[in-house]
Amino acid sequence: MSEVSDITAPATHWCRIVMDRETRRLMRQINYADMCALEISGTAWHDFGFKEYAVAVYPGFDVSKQIAVKSDGGPFDVVIAEQVMEHVPMPWIAAQSMYRSLSSGGYLLITVPFFIRVHGHPNDYTRWTESGLVNLLEYGGFAPQNIHTGSWGNRACVNGNFKGSVYRGEPYDATQHSLENEPDVPLMVWAFAKK
Repeated sequence: MSEVSDITAPATHWCRIVMDRETRRLMRQINYADMCALEISGTAWHDFGFKEYAVAVYPGFDVSKQIAVKSDGGPFDVVIAEQVMEHVPMPWIAAQSMYRSLSSGGYLLITVPFFIRVHGHPNDYTRWTESGLVNLLEYGGFAPQNIHTGSWGNRACVNGNFKGSVYRGEPYDATQHSLENEPDVPLMVWAFAKK
């Protein structure tokens, strides 16, 4: 399983393995080392290698009420929102805000749960399929041809997730856990969109 070893810490939740691998693969397809990135309510990408990296955290930054700008007032080249949108009461407004936070030609990376336990921070409102994410991002301003989606899940991982909380899910163990995708049981869904 060397294909996941570069992103798999010993306690990485099983349901995140493929999502993490695929979203990093997508990011590596662009010239990220010359880009200024904003991560919303997370720090998973802080060592990825962006030219500049910033974090905006709720409640100090509310993605459905504010447009993010760099310290010089300019837009970001990359905006990342991992496992954020399910906690936003008006995600269509947040999608518009993230679009407006991007420079022309900038990229949005968004990941969301679908078939995973409810978890409030402070609330948990929505779930998306791949087509649902396309719809959301189109409403936000992205052209459909510039939105690329993916998803992953399987029944065994769903069962593993429901045995504990979403925060204490089973850590991935290559000797026990399958990464086979069952498309009708997506746990995680992601989109990579260009403005």
